[in-house]
Amino acid sequence: MGTEADQIRLVLADVDGTLVTREKILTPRAIRAVARLRERGILFTITSGRPPMGMKMVIDPLHIDQPIAGFNGGMIVRPDYTVIESHTLTPEVARRTLEILRDHKVDPWVYNGNDWIVSNADAPHVAREQWTVKFPPKVAADVGATLDQVVKITGVSDDLELMKRVEHDLQQALGDAASAARSQPYYVDVTHHDANKGGVVAALERLLGIPAAQIATLGDQPNDVLMFRPSGLSIAMGQASDEVKAQATHVSTSSEEEGFAVGVERYILGENA
Repeated sequence: MGTEADQIRLVLADVDGTLVTREKILTPRAIRAVARLRERGILFTITSGRPPMGMKMVIDPLHIDQPIAGFNGGMIVRPDYTVIESHTLTPEVARRTLEILRDHKVDPWVYNGNDWIVSNADAPHVAREQWTVKFPPKVAADVGATLDQVVKITGVSDDLELMKRVEHDLQQALGDAASAARSQPYYVDVTHHDANKGGVVAALERLLGIPAAQIATLGDQPNDVLMFRPSGLSIAMGQASDEVKAQATHVSTSSEEEGFAVGVERYILGENA
C-alpha cells in the first residue's frame, strides 16, 4: 500500500456502512464528494453484498456510469443492470453451505438468479433488508429447493460470536471452493471463489484497463479487506474493527460522521476536511 493520491484513477466504495449511513442515507456531502472526483477526472463505482437492483438508490443519484459489482462481485453489471459477468456457486457447494448454516442454527437466505429466497418473512433482518434493497423476498419452505443459479447464500444471526465461528467454519469447510466473509456483523456471505471484493478490483482492472495500484478503495467490514490489499490506496471507516483498520492505508471518521466524504476529500482529493 502506498500509492500517491494524485495517481488514483478510480475510486471503488462499499455501500452499507461506508457510502451510506446506518439508516441508509446518502448524504449531500457524499454526493458532492463523488461529483468532485469526476471533476478531477477520477472514475467512481461501488461494490456491495446487495443484489445489483438493491443498489439503485445510490446508483441513480450518483449517476454511476461504470461497471457495478453486486453480490460482492458475484454479478458485475452495467448501470442499466445488464450483466457483464457472473459467478455462481455449484449446487454441491450451495448444499454444503446450507448444511453448515443449519448445523449452527443460523437462518439462511439464498439468492438464486434474480430471486431472494427466505424461509420466513418475519425472521430477523428480513424486513430491514427488504427496506434496504427495495424489493421483497420469495418465501419457500425449503430455500435449497432450487440451487442451479446461486450467486450468494447469506447466513443471518444477531449472535456476533456465533457469526465469527460460522465464518471460520465455512472458510474451513469450503476452502478454495467458495469465499465466505462477514459483510455486516450479523451477515456471513458465501459466494463463488472469484466473487469477493478482491476479485472486484481484479475485474475492474480487466474491464477498465486501470491498474490496481491506481484504484482507491473504501470500506468498513472484514470482507472489504480483500479489496484493500490489492488496491493502491485504501480507507477504512472510523467504526471499523481494529483488524480492518490495520489493513487500510488511512482511517476516516465513521459512516455516521461523513466518513466516506471525509475520506475522499482528505486522502484522495487532498482537501482539508
